Amino acid sequence: MPELHLIDFGILGLYLAVVVALCIKVTLRNPDADELFLAGRSLGPAVIGLSLFASNISSTTLIGLPGAAWDTGIAVANYEWMAALVLLFTAIYVAPVFLRRGITTVPEILEQRFDPRLRKYLSATSLFLSVVLDTAGSLYAGALVLMLFFPDLSLGPTCAAMALFAGIYTAAGGLRAVAYTDVVQSIVLLLGSLILSTLVFAEFDFSWSAVSAALPAEKLSLLRPLDDPTLPWLGTLIGLPILGFYYWTMNQYVAQRLLGARDIQAAGWGALIAATLKLLPLFLMVLPGAMAATLIPDLDRADTVFPRLIIDYAPAGLTGLLLAGLIAAIMSSVDSALNSASTLVMVDFVKPRHPELSDRHIAKLGRWITLLLMLIAALWAPNIDRFPGLFAYLQQAFAYVTPPLVAVFAIGMTTRSIDARAALHGTASGHGVSAILFIGAQLGWHNIHFTLVAGLLFVLTILAIYLWQASDASRASAAREAAPIRHGETVSGALKISALLLAVATAVLVWFFR
Repeated sequence: MPELHLIDFGILGLYLAVVVALCIKVTLRNPDADELFLAGRSLGPAVIGLSLFASNISSTTLIGLPGAAWDTGIAVANYEWMAALVLLFTAIYVAPVFLRRGITTVPEILEQRFDPRLRKYLSATSLFLSVVLDTAGSLYAGALVLMLFFPDLSLGPTCAAMALFAGIYTAAGGLRAVAYTDVVQSIVLLLGSLILSTLVFAEFDFSWSAVSAALPAEKLSLLRPLDDPTLPWLGTLIGLPILGFYYWTMNQYVAQRLLGARDIQAAGWGALIAATLKLLPLFLMVLPGAMAATLIPDLDRADTVFPRLIIDYAPAGLTGLLLAGLIAAIMSSVDSALNSASTLVMVDFVKPRHPELSDRHIAKLGRWITLLLMLIAALWAPNIDRFPGLFAYLQQAFAYVTPPLVAVFAIGMTTRSIDARAALHGTASGHGVSAILFIGAQLGWHNIHFTLVAGLLFVLTILAIYLWQASDASRASAAREAAPIRHGETVSGALKISALLLAVATAVLVWFFR
């Protein structure tokens, strides 16, 4: 059993006290619906960027990235640098459209382009992913680590306790409480990860040559062969952009920070800050996990790499800081997912059916919905223990569910030749093919890598949408009357230049670790 010292408990207590104080301060505002769901549309770039980073670098990432790197190498970092490029694209081309149209949820954009059915389709799917994957996965990962430090804990009650803590302050303070606590949590998370990665690198005398000599070359390569079972280069090229676009642009769990921006420039600079921070996990989480393959070769399961590194290399005091970083990761992901899920339920389902409800009533009901979703996620989280690995659980689920949604969004953004009927039926057809491919993978009918499946499903869904449109030529003229949803105010020239420089830096990083 790892030993925690008094200073460790002191640091943990200080972190929790700061979070509670922030939540109390925000809750005293007695937020209405706009405040609860979008922080009054007043968030600045720093808060947006740090909150985007903290909500994404969750406990699932802290556990999943080092675990995958320990097992197969650093190619798992492709998700991170690809996210940076997607965020840059979103900042320049998509966020301005969102803010100009004044939407509260991302699915609203599909209603504006097509009809309410597409809005509810995307909203229901996003709601499922937010509760079953994002929230439950974060609770499970956090409980897994805390149980190593406190062996008397058990999985179910630990998940429930974390969900209760995050659920209460999310329900009370809304997005502002989530975003402001995310700022604190991202700082703690970055500092803790930086210290741990430094301690691990010190085991190699801070020598990259020593690391290269200790690990096989393929474990230090981002671009893997086409037949690589972990992440083939073609999957990185055609699959990860699709998964990343859904996560960073269409996923209410993440996009809600952009929707809460005070203006288009704040959203753009916030996304740029988050994109910059997304280059750090390679150094702070992935490489330490790969190095741990030589330092701790005898693990029973890869998901325990991060807590083992804390146990073996963090001295008194630093263990408390790292545990605070872990709890920060848990809270930032759980609170974000709960708030976004509640927003989807209230704005996309309840409010359209009951337009007579006041903002105060919507906010009150939204708080109860938050607590209900918290309960569902807490009940499901222990079941993730039945899956072989946390990161695989998350990424494979996204790969089979999200590409048809990205396809219909892309259609809506770029063309006016598709009507609502074709878009809905084509998206449903894409999910039908997705279900067949998923079942086939479980039964061993194919072994196509899930990133390649994502690219395939994207293309097949677009084809299905056009086929449905062609099946009723009489609808073509009506479809042309609908304007694509791509137009909007653009960001500043300075932001575009900064985005270009960051894209170049990302390319250099990939080339170095190719």
